[in-house]
Amino acid sequence: QLQLVESGGGLVQPGGSLRLSCAASGFTLEYDYYAIGWFRQAPGKEREGVSCISSSGAGTKYADSVKGRFTISRETAKNTVYLQMNSLKPEDTAVYYCAATPSRHVIYCSAEDTAYDYWGQGTQVTVSS
Repeated sequence: QLQLVESGGGLVQPGGSLRLSCAASGFTLEYDYYAIGWFRQAPGKEREGVSCISSSGAGTKYADSVKGRFTISRETAKNTVYLQMNSLKPEDTAVYYCAATPSRHVIYCSAEDTAYDYWGQGTQVTVSS
């Protein structure tokens, strides 16, 4: 059974950093073909795509609002995808979700939540002084 578990959220001051983890089970990043996406949803707002990484790990994508501040990566030995978030702003406050979808695209990954089939439970990130 495919499962995604997010962790690493918390309360951080503006300008601070957090690293979110998305631990996958039921498939392997190294040998199976799954793209992973990070999404977030703030209160009263629609869910938005933050970043994604292709099934090969060679392709990544970022929302304009996080470019230069967030970095997505994966560690196949731990079957985990990370989202390093630096220079955090109050507007980054949201519940962050990771999601997975089967994909044979080596470079491409989708930033649309409708493209993803499996979702984690989410982790809260709050940026506040």
